[in-house]
Amino acid sequence: KAYLIMETPVWGMDLKSEHERYFTDVIYKKPVIIYDYPKLLKPSYMKPSSTVYEEGETVEAMDILIPFLGELVGGSMREDEYEPLCKVMEEEGIREGLEWYLELRKYGSFPHGGFGLGFERLIMLLTGMKSIRDTIAFPRYSHHCFA
Repeated sequence: KAYLIMETPVWGMDLKSEHERYFTDVIYKKPVIIYDYPKLLKPSYMKPSSTVYEEGETVEAMDILIPFLGELVGGSMREDEYEPLCKVMEEEGIREGLEWYLELRKYGSFPHGGFGLGFERLIMLLTGMKSIRDTIAFPRYSHHCFA
């Protein structure tokens, strides 16, 4: 199977599905975990990592890539301190209307994170199905969507 990579990934560039599949299907030929994403690519609620590369700051985030499927799981640690979160939200101009979110951190919080699992991709992995459309629990088709 030939893989056409339109552009070579460089630091600070978001990975596309073609890059993810190239890593898992061609280079490593097994599942891959990518971590320490560039800070500029991720949402402001992600916690900065202690790892700083020459190219720039990173956040504590990761993706699990699976051969033939791409990203199966994505997760990150969340910012749990009040002052750094306030600073980032003010820099991005998103503080207004989100005081309730800041209140959750105002009097202290604990380190916490979250992740998302692609359920349809998991079903593909477990069943060996080739098309994600075959794994969707409620398929949609023409003239059968009622409001």
